[in-house]
Amino acid sequence: MRTLSKPEKKTLAGVVGIVAATILYTTIPSHEGEVLHGYLDPVGVATKCYGDTKDVEVGREYSREECLRSLEAQLIAHAEPVLECPPILKGHPFQLAAAVSLAYNIGSKAYCGSTVARRFNNGQWQEACAAFEMWNKAGGKVLKGLVRRRADERALCERGLPWATGGE
Repeated sequence: MRTLSKPEKKTLAGVVGIVAATILYTTIPSHEGEVLHGYLDPVGVATKCYGDTKDVEVGREYSREECLRSLEAQLIAHAEPVLECPPILKGHPFQLAAAVSLAYNIGSKAYCGSTVARRFNNGQWQEACAAFEMWNKAGGKVLKGLVRRRADERALCERGLPWATGGE
């Protein structure tokens, strides 16, 4: 008699690879910070944990474990569309991690319609990396934190590219 096994739990490393997952687990918290309760961000969006805007109860306390589970779920939810709209990123962990970080912050739909995604799809790697810096506003205002984040994402995006390193 054949037994049915439980489906394996989807993991971020399984979706994007171990290198990109490791980068994302360190860079997202460093940019978003850790806030173990629901709050309103600078433009009034209900947020929790590591910048998570899904199912937030403003004022509710969240445990670190809840926040880490939520972070993984949200990174997977943003990584999957990123891998679909410019599939060229598969196998490019630094560029993929930068793109998922951007999508996590601006939303997957906005990312997939962005100049960044379009340039990746056209094979314009340098131009795609430069286009990260276009996304430095929230609520119509340039925010210093977003300027820093986009510079970090651009630098990550440029890692390992032949033109950025002088050749491979």
